[in-house]
Amino acid sequence: MILKWLSWDINLKIRLIGETLFNMLFWMYFPFLTIYFSDVIGMVEAGIMMTAPSIISIFGGMIGGYVTDQLGRRKIMLIGSFMQAIFFALFALSFSPWLDYLAFIGVSLGKSFYRPASSAMVADLVPDEERRSVFATFASANNLGAIFGPVIGAVLFFQYRSELLWACATVTLFYSVAILFIIRETMPVKDQEDDQSKTLLLVIKKQCINYFVILKDRVFFLYILGGIFITISIMQLDLYLAVYVRNFVPAQELFSIGEWSISLSSEEVFGWMIGLNGLLFVLCVIPVTKMFEGWSDRNSLILAAFLSGFGMFLVGLTKSAWLLFGIIVILTIGEIIHGPVVQNFVSKYAPKNARGQYMGASDLQYSLGRFIAPLTVILSVSLPPMLIFSFIMLCALISAIIYLLMFRMLPENDRAKKKTG
Repeated sequence: MILKWLSWDINLKIRLIGETLFNMLFWMYFPFLTIYFSDVIGMVEAGIMMTAPSIISIFGGMIGGYVTDQLGRRKIMLIGSFMQAIFFALFALSFSPWLDYLAFIGVSLGKSFYRPASSAMVADLVPDEERRSVFATFASANNLGAIFGPVIGAVLFFQYRSELLWACATVTLFYSVAILFIIRETMPVKDQEDDQSKTLLLVIKKQCINYFVILKDRVFFLYILGGIFITISIMQLDLYLAVYVRNFVPAQELFSIGEWSISLSSEEVFGWMIGLNGLLFVLCVIPVTKMFEGWSDRNSLILAAFLSGFGMFLVGLTKSAWLLFGIIVILTIGEIIHGPVVQNFVSKYAPKNARGQYMGASDLQYSLGRFIAPLTVILSVSLPPMLIFSFIMLCALISAIIYLLMFRMLPENDRAKKKTG
């Protein structure tokens, strides 16, 4: 892995280091936001509030994807990263949960600007046959912080939140400076449009039209729809899982040797679960990706959906920390299989001159999935855990069925493109 990294383009090296550092801090605060807002505002209110950043991210991804293909990858990555640094600073200075929430929305908007440009840059620089491996490496590095982040964050977020958020702002600012001075543009040469006279409203209107055209592609529409349902399931690691563990999993002793023992509170059990998820991701993403290289994208996505849904259902059957740690293994394997495959699919499927827009459109699955996912937190006020976990499993199974239908249509779609090409 190190030797391959040394042979990478300097753009990819800098991004891998910068995004890894940022994510080490990201996992110290993000998993605990649902608990935080539930405590200071209320469970139902927190569930509703966690949906808004997803809607904002949709528009951020739309604009980010469009301007990525017009202005270039580097400029949009720079805007997105500076936005995150500014709103992290606001979050650190905040004196009100509502200002905290505004800052959280701002960070989400910056990430939604950054993501399509970042993915498009990888597609620009990496040959088709190597992309799945490169995306897997980025996923592994980005989740490095998920090993210790949630364990440390279980203490830091609630006791030293301001210092933690200042660290996030500082790291993101340094990464923005690195983008400014080191990273170069990679957008393919194309005929430039005269966009200087266009207003923001016209840009949004054109992007909505472009998205409508993209989503008229039945294969890509089903790809987005399947992604929405599996995202609902995967996102529960940071949403309903936190609520369930805190409310239904008691503090317990993990093991003891003589008079020495390790006991965990409910919050610490959750922190260890997310930490284990990150550790498994880092250790297993490369070997698991290689293990499934011979599998088709269809079979990989269907398996990922099944493991995600079945794993979440199993969580509702136990309150034992050790069994929950075992179930995390199942959930993580599903997550590992899913990530690189969906990114690789879009990079292969999208036209070269519209990669940014397709990457932005692809992000709709995450934004809409994250918008719907907090529904489980709202429903948990009146429904028992097993019904919530059954709903999560149903979403994952629907995703698997949609992926099956999508790949059945894919050969037909390819033939239609050749006839019209």
